[in-house]
Amino acid sequence: MKNQGKCGACWAFSSVATLESMALFKGEHVNLSEQQLIDCSNKYGNQGCNGGLIYQGLSYVKDYGITTAAAFPYTGKTGFCQIDGGSFKIENVLYVKGCADLQNAAAERVIGISADATNWNKYSSGIFNTCGTRLNHDIALVGYNNIYWKIKNSWGVSWGENGYMRLAKGNTCGVCADKSAWPQ
Repeated sequence: MKNQGKCGACWAFSSVATLESMALFKGEHVNLSEQQLIDCSNKYGNQGCNGGLIYQGLSYVKDYGITTAAAFPYTGKTGFCQIDGGSFKIENVLYVKGCADLQNAAAERVIGISADATNWNKYSSGIFNTCGTRLNHDIALVGYNNIYWKIKNSWGVSWGENGYMRLAKGNTCGVCADKSAWPQ
């Protein structure tokens, strides 16, 4: 479980979570570089530790590839692009919008999604539903059932349920409102 610290790059962590799960599905275990997205994907509109978008991070990887976290380690601050590209590549970035399409897509893969995390700092366990729909944080949707969405956050293992959260099913915290993305 990764921890973004004070750097506002949840979009990079969400992007990398989708990429790493894609690799796992193919039988590869990789630890990819969030820092590379923070430092190098500004040409796609991302602003390092000051925010960005999942699909812009994934678009960078589609065009340039991404390297490992060992080759481009996380610093927790915006820096300079030391390695532009890498050997891990994707063919495309796919999108869904709406709860039904999100559920269908999540049945097959991890999806990068946005949510309203305004009240999340108090979350420790259980099924959460106390939030608005002002999208301000990116996470990875890793599973679901009839009652909740299971999300992976980037705030370390001491937050939530070992870094995970269960959100009440539906558009809780606005998870179905924005364009969600995943690599192909």
